[in-house]
Order: sequence, then structure tokens, then C-alpha cells
Amino acid sequence: MKIKTITCHEVYNHGASLQEYALLKHLENEGHEAETIHYKPEYLSNHFKFWRIANPRYEKNIFLKLAYLIIKFPFRYKRLKRKKSFDNFSKYYIKSTQKLYRNNEELKHDLPIADAYICGSDQIWNSFFPNGKDPAFYLDFVPSDKLKISYAASFAIDKLDLDIKEFVKEKISRINHISVRESSGKNIIQDLGILKKITNVLDPVFLIKKQDWKKLCTDLEIKEKYIFVYDFESNPTIEKFVKDQASRKGYKIVSVNSNIKYSDYNFYLNGPSTFLSLIKNADFIVSNSFHAVAFSVIFNKQFVVFNRAEKINTRMRDFTSLLEISDVLIKGNTDLMDYKYVIDYELLNKKLSSLIKVSKTFLTNSLKTSYDS
Repeated sequence: MKIKTITCHEVYNHGASLQEYALLKHLENEGHEAETIHYKPEYLSNHFKFWRIANPRYEKNIFLKLAYLIIKFPFRYKRLKRKKSFDNFSKYYIKSTQKLYRNNEELKHDLPIADAYICGSDQIWNSFFPNGKDPAFYLDFVPSDKLKISYAASFAIDKLDLDIKEFVKEKISRINHISVRESSGKNIIQDLGILKKITNVLDPVFLIKKQDWKKLCTDLEIKEKYIFVYDFESNPTIEKFVKDQASRKGYKIVSVNSNIKYSDYNFYLNGPSTFLSLIKNADFIVSNSFHAVAFSVIFNKQFVVFNRAEKINTRMRDFTSLLEISDVLIKGNTDLMDYKYVIDYELLNKKLSSLIKVSKTFLTNSLKTSYDS
């Protein structure tokens, strides 16, 4: 079967790239011909632009603008190595359409040909960001007589704003088979009055085996034991906790976030394969990222996860609750000095295996309907 997927593509984020790869790889393993749609709307196309002015106050006159760009140039030039790392990963591992699409109307006017279309995974329906308001991520461009499936789509929030509810209801109602990543997402859809069956499934990264992920890992020259920290927000509580743990255990600190200035090793300019390797070889992981948590579980690592300042914490909360390891989620006033929780992976892996089976069955059965119709 020919399948086209759509997700947040080429956004230079480790988790986004790896979940995109995983869904395509699983579909390929099942005997399908799958590729992602090369969809790059304007709001997802501002990465690595040399002449972008992020702060409006520097747009006031040409001298301020010039000074801003001169100051930013060295850092932006250096970051091109990061772009190249991600682009190489996409080139070798993520098959995409040759045609580039910029908006939903372009997709409608020149529909990528397929037997079935899948939207997901990641935060494609998060209306906190522009993608959650983009009809393309709800498969709006796909004709009514074509098979439409959402796989592990994430709202990443607990509830929709009133002004977006009708839009979301209309778009999701057109999808033939609906699955979401979080239980909170299922609640959102049911609250909209959509009566179709909604299935909770795992993120695509769980659809392929740990051995397959190991094949993507690279060799790194870190001989010491280390804590891997993945923190987008420069959270001072995370920094304090990581430094304390490193000091107590004699560990080094490793990161892939440019904002983590206290790390002993930083691989910000490297791509997804390095991210995988650092998690696989870490002795402990501290993050506020869903996919850092997901791969910690895949590689059976001990970890803690902190809430984010942004309203996107349902991902970590629902996932850790699903696996009955909620104690790894650090909230408000948790006493971190005596953190001793240890994940029992023998028990967790049994639960995970059952959930993976449900996820694969959803996809298999949903795709069968095109043959039956």
C-alpha cells in the first residue's frame, strides 16, 4: 500500500526527527511503501535564517538592524553545522516527497498520491502553536473518499480554547480512524462530541525494536560515567539537581542543548544519532522532554523528568502514569536532595510490550479498511 504521512517535518528537533523516522520504518517493515510529505509552512521554516530579526525592537532602523545581525552572525554561522547534521539524518533515513508544499491549499491543488494518509505523531494538534491551527495537520487536504488516519497525534495540553473548538471538531470528524498519544487527548476529542472510537497509542518510537535504534547510534569518545541533561528552558532547579547528583556520584554532565552552559561535554551541533547514543550510554538522565523520557524507557535507563513552564506537560504526565512510574515526574516542591526512586524495568517492560501490541494493532486494522472498502 502507498502511504503518505504528515508531521512537523525538518524542524531540527531530535524527538521530531526520530518519531518521524520510526513511523515510516514501521510501515516499511509491514510491507508498505511509505514516505512523509515535505510540508514546510512559513511558521516552520524560520530555522537557520541568517537575516531573521527575532526581536522587533531591532527593526526600528537600519543601524540597529545591522548591529543585531553582526552580533548574531558568528553564532548563526556555527549553527549551520547543526543544520547539516539534521539534514544528513533526513537524507539517509527519512524518505519524503520531492515536491515541497507550503500550505494546505497547495496540498489540495496537487495532492500527493497515496492509498492512505496518516497524520502524526508529535504535537501536530497543539493549538498553543500554529501547527495546531493548521488544517493540513488534520488531513483537511485529503478527499473524503481517501483513507485518513491519525496516529499518536498529540494536543500536549489539557483543554482547547473556546475559539478553536469548532475548527478542531470539524477537522477531526473527517478522519476515519483516530488515535492519540495521551489520554488527555482522548478526553479533548470526546468533549467535542465526536462519537467515533478513539484509541490511545504509543509514540511511533516504540513501534520499532531497541536493536533497530542501536543501529542508528554513533561511537562517542566519552569514557567517564555521565548524567545526560536535556533541558530546553535553562531550568535552575534542573541545574541544581544535576550538579548535586554529578558531585555526589562523580559523574560528568553531558548535553545537546546550547543553553546548558554547565555541561562538561556538549553536542549541540550534532544530530539525532548522537542524541540516541548519549541516552543509550548515560548512567542517569534528567530532562523536561517527552522524547528524552521515551528513549530512556526504550534503553531501560533510570531518569527523572521535570515539568515545563509551557503548557505542554500532559505528554510526560500521561505517559509516566500509563507506565505506573509517576514518581519520576518532578513537580513543584518535591524534595530533590533525597531522590532515590528506581524504575523496575522487568515490570515496566511487560506493560510496555502490551501497549506496543495495542498500538501496532490499531495501525494494522486501520489500514486494512482500505482493502475491505
